[in-house]
Amino acid sequence: MAGNTVHSRRGAVIFDVLYGFIPITEWEEKIINSPFFQRLRWIKQLGFANYIFPGAEHNRFAHAIGVMHSMHQMIKALGLAVPDHELHDPRAKSEAALLHKSLRIAALLHDIGTFPFSHAIEFAYIRHGNDGRRNPKHKKDLPNSHEHLGSFIIKNTPYEGGLTRILESYGLDVLLISKIIKGESPYVIANQLMHSDLDADRMDYLLRDAHYTGIKYGQFDREYILANLVTFGSGKGEMSFGVRENATYAVEDFLIARFSWYSQVIKNQGSAKFDIMSSHIAKAFLETDSIHQFHDLLNMIEERDERFFWWNDVYFINRCQELRYKKTIRDPRVSELVEMLLYRKAPKTVRHPLFEHKIMSPHEEKERHKRVERVKQLVDDFKNVLQKHGTGREWLLADIPEKDVVFTTGLHRLNKKRTTNNLYLERDPVKVVSKDGKPSLLVERDNTLMKILSGYTNFVPSVYANDQAIALLRARKLID
Repeated sequence: MAGNTVHSRRGAVIFDVLYGFIPITEWEEKIINSPFFQRLRWIKQLGFANYIFPGAEHNRFAHAIGVMHSMHQMIKALGLAVPDHELHDPRAKSEAALLHKSLRIAALLHDIGTFPFSHAIEFAYIRHGNDGRRNPKHKKDLPNSHEHLGSFIIKNTPYEGGLTRILESYGLDVLLISKIIKGESPYVIANQLMHSDLDADRMDYLLRDAHYTGIKYGQFDREYILANLVTFGSGKGEMSFGVRENATYAVEDFLIARFSWYSQVIKNQGSAKFDIMSSHIAKAFLETDSIHQFHDLLNMIEERDERFFWWNDVYFINRCQELRYKKTIRDPRVSELVEMLLYRKAPKTVRHPLFEHKIMSPHEEKERHKRVERVKQLVDDFKNVLQKHGTGREWLLADIPEKDVVFTTGLHRLNKKRTTNNLYLERDPVKVVSKDGKPSLLVERDNTLMKILSGYTNFVPSVYANDQAIALLRARKLID
């Protein structure tokens, strides 16, 4: 049994801090009890945010179960759920039953490939790529991301305790589940429920993260939104979902909460600096072959090498401690970063007008690109000064976001990046459904804030340095 799992007459249930008792099926319990899923207990949901918000000790394990529950509630609200007795019956194989089961499992497994400290270490793997020094068996052009790693686990573990075996033993389609997780399934509504501006993932993490950090940003009227979800025909026999008109403001509140949450917590300079430090450390470790390469992980998964189950936050911190203790880190800058990360010594924030956070309107797209280039150039100039005039111990870390914090994508950009002729078939934007069943996009309605706020972005560059670098830049009169 999975630590917090109990059994009742109706089957297994898990008690969650947000939702209370969550019933789970026989196969879901086996998935949760598998070593692949138990690994998520040892990966914090918010990386190093606990360095600033001490309560943020919650993990991907609880979040994944919460997303499954949110998915179930959304399916029920949309009238797509099968009765409980059919949902829990392994012999129930109707299209509706299999879709309901598959959506719950996709939600449960959407983070199964999560990296240590979540996105912070993942970014290092993505930037590093597959250098091929070991002539790996797995040579692939796909990004080294948690989605692709998770998909690999679902499709390549046919052994005892493997997810493939569990799923296939109950007649569940591993390819369909993998596609739902990546937002590429043949069901438009399934892709929306898993990946959109109003999806099961966001419905859980906003409330869960707010609860554990103690920050009130991220709260919204979840029950009212659920009560007003509705399906509509989006053309060519496809079904999509949206919200009734009377829930328009509740959804806008949800989108504003998400914008504020990312701006205040995820991009909080106090905690983000430790995430950035860990990402640079991981990149240096990958370059010196000091931690598992991505192809190592693929081999471990296929061969049921238990070391994969230990690849978590504890693994990364232990590697930092071990390499520091053995004094095997040759680069003094990396060595200092490791020490600062382990003992919560924060680097200095480099202050410069170009590095200030700025809300930018949709009409400033060209200005945004120019600003990014100017920030990159200034960072390069600073690094050149440190290299030319420094001692070799100075370092500078820059986080120049490729994607900004947004409320939602505006109509102009939706039209530019549309993949179909029908915007109501597009996965991401929120749709509002009138009383007579006609859909419209939230961002095109004249009575909504999102028509105005969509496209506004919070440009959040962050640049950090150690004391020696700050002193040198000040001596050169490049910063105040």
